[in-house]
Amino acid sequence: MGNFAKWIGGGLGWAFGGPIGAIIGFALGSFLGGQETPQTTARSYTNSRRTSEQDFKASLLVMIACIMKADGTAQKAELAVVKKFLVANFGEQGALEALQLLKKLLEQPINEMEVARQINQYMNYSSKLQLIRLLFDIAYADGEVNTAELNMIQRISVVFNLTQADFESLKAPFVKNVDQNWAFKALEIEPTATNDEIKKAYRRMAMKYHPDKVQNLGDDIKKSATDKFRAVNEAYEHLKKQKGFV
Repeated sequence: MGNFAKWIGGGLGWAFGGPIGAIIGFALGSFLGGQETPQTTARSYTNSRRTSEQDFKASLLVMIACIMKADGTAQKAELAVVKKFLVANFGEQGALEALQLLKKLLEQPINEMEVARQINQYMNYSSKLQLIRLLFDIAYADGEVNTAELNMIQRISVVFNLTQADFESLKAPFVKNVDQNWAFKALEIEPTATNDEIKKAYRRMAMKYHPDKVQNLGDDIKKSATDKFRAVNEAYEHLKKQKGFV
């Protein structure tokens, strides 16, 4: 676990301070035997507002812990789901190490609103959209989501200043089996939209969610961002078939 702990701790920027820094520091301290925490290893720390790959991943882990505890407890089944998610996004070794850190995070009380406010202060809009999409990924990974988890993601989205349209767009691909209007919501348009309006919406959304928007967060996050990009394409193809246009 040491390599991952030092990579996270040594590369934190703005997440080095505030509630995220305190939460991550406490968790890392248990792996480092109390010898070094981000407060002593983060020599690359600066006050830059630019979000680094480590800032994003540290924020994501803390937010995942919040979602897992939303209903008052974290189940073993949820850890299995999260492990799958971490492997898919960060590789086998990175996932195993991150999972160990996550277990320590689950032992701590976390005020998700304080964490969300810190993230909102430093992360740009595209990065916040990606973070919320990943939280939906976790919440729906077992095929269903409980009300407590969904409500928490909604509250976090409000702190992030995400529009309701963006929130619904991010959720839409996960509910396409129960919401006949999911494709319209994914493209942030009304079911009454004309063919031209659908085409314009597709181009707009394809630009908004292009993986290059989060390339500063590293290859892992950029790769995971393609899922939303694919969802935009899927929604567009679905509406083209439904409306009968090319």
